[in-house]
Amino acid sequence: MAIAPLKLMAEDAEDLAVISAALQDAVAKIGDIQFDARARALTISFNRYRWEHKGSERVRSGLQIDSVLSVQARKLRPGAKDAVVELLTITFEAGEAPAGALTLTFAGGGDLRCQVECIDAVLADVSAPWPTRKKPAH
Repeated sequence: MAIAPLKLMAEDAEDLAVISAALQDAVAKIGDIQFDARARALTISFNRYRWEHKGSERVRSGLQIDSVLSVQARKLRPGAKDAVVELLTITFEAGEAPAGALTLTFAGGGDLRCQVECIDAVLADVSAPWPTRKKPAH
């Protein structure tokens, strides 16, 4: 039985935790991380492990975070477009409500910190799933 493509929206920290869980162990290339300052949007294309599926599958997914005021990268080389990063978690640190900072933490110690006006994120699967032999292990 086919599972429908995942489509999630986050408007608060609890919603964001669901997106974070769905993206745990997702991989992306540095070149798949795009910040459009004019549109105030951070977009990342991931190959996401389908935790909600009983088999071992990955699917191409897009994460868009809107209302982004600024993005800071730590231990991520923007010039290394083909370097692969693995997402561990996404967290929110509240500021003056509803603003705050979203932090995307990657394996190996790198992270992206986004100052946001509010939590406004969407995750959507954008391809058919494909089988993988490698299940993430912690």
